[in-house]
Amino acid sequence: MVTNDYIIVNGDGSESVNILHKHEVHDHQCSSALVKHIKAPVPLVWSLVRRFDQPQKYKPFISQCIVNGDPQIGSVREVNVRSGLPATTSTERLELLDDEEHIFSMRIVGGDHRLKNYSSIMTVHPEVIDGRPGTLVTESFVVDVPDGNTKDETCFFVEALIKCNLKSLADVSERLAVLDWTESIDRI
Repeated sequence: MVTNDYIIVNGDGSESVNILHKHEVHDHQCSSALVKHIKAPVPLVWSLVRRFDQPQKYKPFISQCIVNGDPQIGSVREVNVRSGLPATTSTERLELLDDEEHIFSMRIVGGDHRLKNYSSIMTVHPEVIDGRPGTLVTESFVVDVPDGNTKDETCFFVEALIKCNLKSLADVSERLAVLDWTESIDRI
């Protein structure tokens, strides 16, 4: 059993190991963590990340999401995936949603894809970017390596999806931050 953790460089320049992103990794699994700096304040970024019922607001590969009832820990969502990926559906369970600490975790529990035993954790942390409030988003995952694939191939594929999602999250958040900032100036 190996665990995956990594170092975060905090806004004040200090380093810390983020324990939340430790995953139990077995021999037939791979794991990684990705970090994205976003030029938008934490409340705005978190408002997008926390929406278990609307991941398509920033995840470009999702066309539709259906959740029965109010999203809460244990809720399941049915996600339709846009064409171009080797899947059409994914069934996902909300594992953790902490609005105080800005922690979001989900697990894939079904679907027509090869990501078995996939689990991810996202955390959102405040930082200062160019003298303005910014956000450090970290997403880590663990997943089984499918038959016929290597750990490197599997990690590369999942990391590519997460990088695309994080870039889109940054684009949407930064666009909304500019709109809010501009509207605030217009009101003065």
